[in-house]
Amino acid sequence: MGRALLAPDIEAGPKHPVGSLIFREQFSSAQSTSLLADCWATDFEKSPPIRRVAAYKGQRNFAGLWWFVSTQEHVGFESWLEHDHLIRLDFDPSVAGIASQPFSIKLPQLLPQTWHVPDYFVRQVDGTVVVLGIRPDAKVTAEDQLVFDASANLCTTVGWKYYRLGDLTGVGRANRYWLAGYRHPRCHSQATANAALKHLLNEGPCTIRNLSCVLGDPVLVLPTIFHLIWCQKIVVDLDFHLLSLQSSLRERMLGTTTEALPFQDVDVLERRKFLTCPKWIRCLAEYSALERIEANEI
Repeated sequence: MGRALLAPDIEAGPKHPVGSLIFREQFSSAQSTSLLADCWATDFEKSPPIRRVAAYKGQRNFAGLWWFVSTQEHVGFESWLEHDHLIRLDFDPSVAGIASQPFSIKLPQLLPQTWHVPDYFVRQVDGTVVVLGIRPDAKVTAEDQLVFDASANLCTTVGWKYYRLGDLTGVGRANRYWLAGYRHPRCHSQATANAALKHLLNEGPCTIRNLSCVLGDPVLVLPTIFHLIWCQKIVVDLDFHLLSLQSSLRERMLGTTTEALPFQDVDVLERRKFLTCPKWIRCLAEYSALERIEANEI
């Protein structure tokens, strides 16, 4: 989550004016300093993090790397909340590029902290920029809100948007977490995908159960179906109902999307699943899980 840079993170030197950025350019480990008004056109989505993700024995938060399928690169996260938002960002077709801990921005002296590191810099497909700070709603203090507001005001001066994203709860979070297990291209079979899209085009909407049975062995074709849902070539309700074998599928209409920043979720549900088993074991287990969900056993 965003925080001020520690003393070792900032090189000693003259004071920086409000709106100054400290960042690292692509393929460079050296720090650069510039006013936001002068460097706003920099490709920050390609910049390495201004500080490293901390990982040590006994730390309270969970940190790691998420393989962002949209850019084919690893993106860092420092908490489960950031991890969940990364899944949502990866699912969003409007996201063209992303960088974690992209820069540190100088804030007015009167604020509780004078430097702030946003959690993510997001470049959208239309070229617009969204800067994100991730913090659980319950942990946002009045002082924190002042920092977020000041950051948003500075971003506005160059046409950027700034959002503070909080808790992700709801059925949508569980469904996207499930589908993320099939985001990798290895889950895609072109022959199965063509047959699935052709069936939906000719026959209209149908359930996951019916489509998988039409295409062949469900254990073999379900990964491709879930991959098509992740790629949003097949549309299904993800925000109000848990995925099951009775979920209704339809082909996505050309030009429509289902995601847009900032995110809004509904209902409350938390669910996690294993992703480390061999593919064939995972397929069998998940097909069985869908059957049990349908029978209201889990």
